[in-house]
Amino acid sequence: MVRVRPAKPDDAAAVARIYVETWRSVYAGVVPDRVLTQMSQVRQSLAWRREIGMRGGRRILVAELGDAGVVGFVGVGPSRCGPLPFDGEIHTLYISDDFQGRGIGRALLEAGLGTLKEKGFAAAVVWVLSANPARYFYEAMGGRRVAERNEPLWGTVLRETAYGWPDLVRRLEDGVNGARDS
Repeated sequence: MVRVRPAKPDDAAAVARIYVETWRSVYAGVVPDRVLTQMSQVRQSLAWRREIGMRGGRRILVAELGDAGVVGFVGVGPSRCGPLPFDGEIHTLYISDDFQGRGIGRALLEAGLGTLKEKGFAAAVVWVLSANPARYFYEAMGGRRVAERNEPLWGTVLRETAYGWPDLVRRLEDGVNGARDS
């Protein structure tokens, strides 16, 4: 049984491990190799410890699964997407490679959207690299494609797609079954 809870500073090493692991597995061939090889769990751990310890609008939640410990995380907060009509954003959502396909992403996304609603956000968006096959997960969870953009990163241009939930109250009242399962 997956348990989702607010992250603690002691979770930073696990979050960093998952972050680096998933970037290397999902984005190989998508982002420049040097970006992936230069990623450091030590540096990421320090960055995530700071992020988790910060007060303010952003929240990090972790998913624990039995003896495996932390196997995924989601970061939510105010939208960074400018002119789109979404005040909240799923900033990050990553599941350890060994634990994908077990409903952990669904639990984290639901908890993240719930946290945004509790914090007073009315709508949410997530930006995903268009080459990331996980983008279909957001469609299956009821996210609607709302925008695309070219993002210049690391000396290349990456295509991103945004998925949005325009009404968090309605989305969460519909619950998990509100996601499109067809």
